[in-house]
Amino acid sequence: MYRISELAKLAGLSRTALLYYEKQGLLRAQRQSNGYRLYSEQDRQRLYLLQQLQAGGLSLSECKACLDAKLNQGLLQARLQKLDHEIAQKQQARHLLASLLGHSTLRAWHQAIDQAAPDAHFSWLKQQGFTEKEALRLKWLSHDMNEHEQYMADFMAVYQGLNYWAPGSAEDTLRALALLTPPPATLLEIGCGKGIATTLLAEHSTASITAIDNEPTALEALQQQLQALGFTKRVTALCASMTELPFAKQSFDAIWSEGSAYIMGLVQALRYWKTFLKPGGYLVLSELVWLTDTPSPEARDFWQQGYPDMQNIASCIQRMQEAGYQLVDQFSLSDQAWQNYYQPLQERIDAMKPQLPNSRALLDTQQEINIYQQYGAEFAYQMFVLRC
Repeated sequence: MYRISELAKLAGLSRTALLYYEKQGLLRAQRQSNGYRLYSEQDRQRLYLLQQLQAGGLSLSECKACLDAKLNQGLLQARLQKLDHEIAQKQQARHLLASLLGHSTLRAWHQAIDQAAPDAHFSWLKQQGFTEKEALRLKWLSHDMNEHEQYMADFMAVYQGLNYWAPGSAEDTLRALALLTPPPATLLEIGCGKGIATTLLAEHSTASITAIDNEPTALEALQQQLQALGFTKRVTALCASMTELPFAKQSFDAIWSEGSAYIMGLVQALRYWKTFLKPGGYLVLSELVWLTDTPSPEARDFWQQGYPDMQNIASCIQRMQEAGYQLVDQFSLSDQAWQNYYQPLQERIDAMKPQLPNSRALLDTQQEINIYQQYGAEFAYQMFVLRC
């Protein structure tokens, strides 16, 4: 026989717990004349069995039912399904915590968060210590803060030697420029890169041009071109963020952006950049668009990861009109624009594969080229000329 304190110690429970079990009819103590409770060996073993059933996730009432009658299979099956669900949730939570600690990739997580809450995601990345420039690159390129540093090192190693960092051609740039009548006296180019469009705009206009980018090495290359062409007095190269422009409102007759509006999001770019245009000013930008409402699954899945906000032309025009712009004209960039970008890029990848065989940046870039080669008829870079 066991006193309540002895049984509690054997079971690893408190005296209060045993009294509660007794109140629920799970145990039945023998009361002595002095009021003490005594429990038999059978009570001890029943308590042990009760604890084992509790370890299976059963409630006390469910344990009592299993102790006093034949097992209820439906009850056990329902409890098992609930436990499986809880385990799956715990495994998901563990995977996320491990990924945040750098034990595995966060690419899918970042993409999902950015699609559902882009502004909160961007702010959170900056709170983690990333600069705005790094956060934007993480958002659209590496997609994983754990591998971001290496990814960007590889990415810049590939792109550093290239002139075009997006599809473009002199013919397309000049075609759009000819639509700006009267010609602008002041022009801001956003995301100028190494300045291919910048020098064309300077050669074929009389505008005072401010060209911005957040990549210092690209601006250095542009500055060298400006000096060689004698444009340093009329063209200013400036390291600045497209999301925090250091200019007064209504400063420019035109804003030019080839292949970079997606970085901050088309809708946000349309609204924010408009504040820097004079009344009647022009916005010229190129945007990746769908040419079909039923893209191939491979192309759809790739761009859903790379640019989830990608729209068709009609949807883009609607967004532009809702932001307060009038459409002057729009056209798809030429095949030459794509070749100017992808041909040197492919050569660069081929040259770097031996030294970076497992680079995620190289694999992603190669996949983009492959998607274009197979499904290029389903999407385009569209040049839009807008006026506010």
